[in-house]
Amino acid sequence: MKRTILFLAAVFMMSSVAFAQDNAKIIKQKAKMSKTSPSKISMKAGKAEKANKAEEALKFKLEEHNFGTVPEGPSVSYDFMFTNNTDQPVQLESVRASCGCTTPNWSKDPILPGKTSKITATYSTKNRPGSFYKTITVKSTAGQKVLKIKGNVEKAPTSSVPTNNNSMIKH
Repeated sequence: MKRTILFLAAVFMMSSVAFAQDNAKIIKQKAKMSKTSPSKISMKAGKAEKANKAEEALKFKLEEHNFGTVPEGPSVSYDFMFTNNTDQPVQLESVRASCGCTTPNWSKDPILPGKTSKITATYSTKNRPGSFYKTITVKSTAGQKVLKIKGNVEKAPTSSVPTNNNSMIKH
């Protein structure tokens, strides 16, 4: 039994060393390719440029809103205003909040080039005292953007008048 365990341990160690050496060779080959292949570097730069264009396609006035301290109970809302900076109409495909306590609302119509629109984020403070930080993920035909809301919900004061349901006096 001991011989079997020792044999398996030796095989495992040898395969780990061989795998590490193969991995190091692959990394070295990739490094050599990136130094000698300018076309691959330009392809990477093109992808990065395209990602930056998608980021700027919908230009938001603010991407994060701080509500500060709000009372527990009523919902609070904020309108994230944005402009379509492309030369094509942009359709908002989905707008999803990170939890059920936040409700986004947005126009289902395409946003024409140069026009502005808004996404309203409403946070329900009822029974949620304490700080909060929520995200709203916006997916559109121009790319993806993450908006953020945060704040602190101040716990509602508890009633100082005791309730007595057995009182003889009825209101």
